[in-house]
Amino acid sequence: MSINSPANSFLSAPTTAASVLTPASTISSSIRTLSNDPSTTTRPRTTTASGYTFPEVYDWPAFFTLQPNAQTRQAQMRRWANLVSDWCRYHRTFRLSLTEAVESPLFCNAKMRKRVALQEAREIVDWMVMPQEDGGGGRRAEWVPAATAGGGSEKTIAWIWWRRPEEWAKLIADWVEETAQKNTVLTVYELIHGEATTSQEFHGMDSDVMLKSLNVLVKSGKAQVFGNDDEKGVKFF
Repeated sequence: MSINSPANSFLSAPTTAASVLTPASTISSSIRTLSNDPSTTTRPRTTTASGYTFPEVYDWPAFFTLQPNAQTRQAQMRRWANLVSDWCRYHRTFRLSLTEAVESPLFCNAKMRKRVALQEAREIVDWMVMPQEDGGGGRRAEWVPAATAGGGSEKTIAWIWWRRPEEWAKLIADWVEETAQKNTVLTVYELIHGEATTSQEFHGMDSDVMLKSLNVLVKSGKAQVFGNDDEKGVKFF
């Protein structure tokens, strides 16, 4: 996952795994040091042009090498999952395109000339998709079906649940209660783009994420969704 290019440009072909493989003990030690050594908090942290500041682990070369040791990889995946979720929350990204993300600062550290390849990014998201009881990230992501994503390959775009649909549903239900919207019919467009929701965290969210969240309320008897794809309405109870 090293970038074999000069500092100001990247080559399309990454180095081989053998040339960048870091012993499991090295990355494990590095990650533990980041977590437990107070002195590392003085280490300069990378900040993007958008103002996002990466955690210290982002500037450790070993972080960008997925390890074969199961215990080490589990700790590494947890930190990657936290980073992906935090990045998407900051940028209000509901759908993450991996083909775009691997060329972005999220998976590409230009300063260190290190990057995560597309297949490795898929492994990270796969881990986020897995239930926690199966050793995964607790369903903090969900692959968008190829048909929904506009065709193309599977596992190219994922919903990143920096808030799960159940959590979004609670925020929406709280807003309905606070603004006396029960028994009122609203369009999904109004919920996402209307002036009444501009102060809400769900304002501007992905329409599919909104529908998934509303479906949680439907299943609990707190809402009804009706209409066609072009103009869906919702009534809250």
